[in-house]
Amino acid sequence: MALNKNALIRYKTIDKCLQNTNQQWTLERLIEACSDALYEYEGKDTTVSKRTVQLDIQMMRSDKLGYNAPIVVYDRKYYRYDDSDFSITDIPITENDMNVLSETVEMLKQFKDFSLFTELGGIIQRLEDKVYTEKTKNKSIIHMDKNENLKGLHFLDELYQAILKKVVLNLSYKSFKAKSASLITFHPYILKEFNNRWFLIGKRNEAKGISNLALDRIISIDYDFKTSYVDTNFDPDQFYKDVIGVTVNQGERPTPIRLYLNAYNAPYVITKPLHHSQILEQENLDGSIVITIIVKINFELERLLLGFGDSLEVIQPKRLRKRIKERLEKGVGLYC
Repeated sequence: MALNKNALIRYKTIDKCLQNTNQQWTLERLIEACSDALYEYEGKDTTVSKRTVQLDIQMMRSDKLGYNAPIVVYDRKYYRYDDSDFSITDIPITENDMNVLSETVEMLKQFKDFSLFTELGGIIQRLEDKVYTEKTKNKSIIHMDKNENLKGLHFLDELYQAILKKVVLNLSYKSFKAKSASLITFHPYILKEFNNRWFLIGKRNEAKGISNLALDRIISIDYDFKTSYVDTNFDPDQFYKDVIGVTVNQGERPTPIRLYLNAYNAPYVITKPLHHSQILEQENLDGSIVITIIVKINFELERLLLGFGDSLEVIQPKRLRKRIKERLEKGVGLYC
């Protein structure tokens, strides 16, 4: 059953009232307390209905929310907890809840470098502590791929804020091929993650096309407040529609790539397509298949295809077939 914020505020208010055994709580007083709480937290100047609070008490008593609150009526008028130490905030966490919390904490921690998550920092730590104290022997059910030693991750939030505020950047950047770092004036548009690496996508100053810069190659960041930010209404979904990865050959059209995959790898490629354009062209009696994807040829595509080794054959286009063949032959040469 879905819970809205108002219902949760009422449950917590009723719980807080019934924990206060120094006062007697009639239905009217509980209604007043819930109305005051909603005004305080939500600014809603309305009186909660009698029927609503009665249903709240009934819900808290049930096991639908896991509360099973021991709410009793005495003297046919007053409400209280039969167990004076009870509180809905102290309900033991089930094993399933523990598993969910553990994995939620791990997923939230992936975004710890973003300032928009800083307000969650304390909550995440408290959740993590609760999980640890409740059940320390639990092994992780979800294992997220991450690389804590990857350089440049500490720039994530600074770059995020620059994109948000549309600030031009002066980046000291050293590519893998460069002998020394160079200064790049850059108009940042988005942050993109691919294959467990982060990239800054945007426009170099006075350049026509879109560029991508790997965060692990950024040396330092400074701000250029004198240069006007160039807003091109960049559409990442459209820009990356016809590519695998982050490298976009902007002067090239998407090319039909026809591929043969053996019977062992066919099920994997059918259930997890290489690209959203993938079409199953042929199913052979031995279980092998022929598929077509329509993408721009780039470095990431070649690496993906090479990763299949002898399980895949590039049928078309000829230039890609030749390129993959040459690279495989060079690889074989290393083992001679």
